[in-house]
Amino acid sequence: MGPLNWGDVPTAVGALFAGGAALFAWQTIRSQRQQIGEQREFIGEQTRFMDEQRQNLELERAELRAVADDRRTDQAKRVKMHSRKAGASTDGQGAQTPDDHWEVTVTNSSDAPVRLAEVWFGNAYASSDVFEWRLHWNGPVELCGDRLMQLVDLIGPGRSVRFQSQNFSPAAVHNNRPVLYFSDDGGNRWALSWRGELRPTDQEPGSSLPS
Repeated sequence: MGPLNWGDVPTAVGALFAGGAALFAWQTIRSQRQQIGEQREFIGEQTRFMDEQRQNLELERAELRAVADDRRTDQAKRVKMHSRKAGASTDGQGAQTPDDHWEVTVTNSSDAPVRLAEVWFGNAYASSDVFEWRLHWNGPVELCGDRLMQLVDLIGPGRSVRFQSQNFSPAAVHNNRPVLYFSDDGGNRWALSWRGELRPTDQEPGSSLPS
């Protein structure tokens, strides 16, 4: 074995330390990459979890809205309107004259009061006569009660009101069909057509809207 070449020792030591530093740097980078991968996976899981939570919240809100809408419309659906054309009188032979006005019976079948109820005929004709209508107080016999204002402040649960139009010509009767406007116990305003079509409305009490 020949003499040690001390000139090569610093080079070898430097190479050794350089290799160790490179190995350490590689391990550090590998560890950092692993940590970044784990962090990305964690963030992805959290993002998926948050998306699922958001979707669940949206479904719960939709269900709550549906329940609230059902509750809001439940009372309005229990308000019934029965309308019919009627003749004013009979002639000398006892025959009824042609139908010249509307008779509209409104019944509140809900368990809460209905407020600010009114019937308009066509676009501009308010009821000419309004009465309490006792459908069930005396068995099957219908009885006319107290006279009321055109805008009925309150119809209690199980109560009925009869609205009557002015006298029209037969053609005008056909063209001026009744629409009931009323507010439910929650203050929501509704329109009920003679066909039984119920819809929300922004109609102001005391004024009709174009049909």
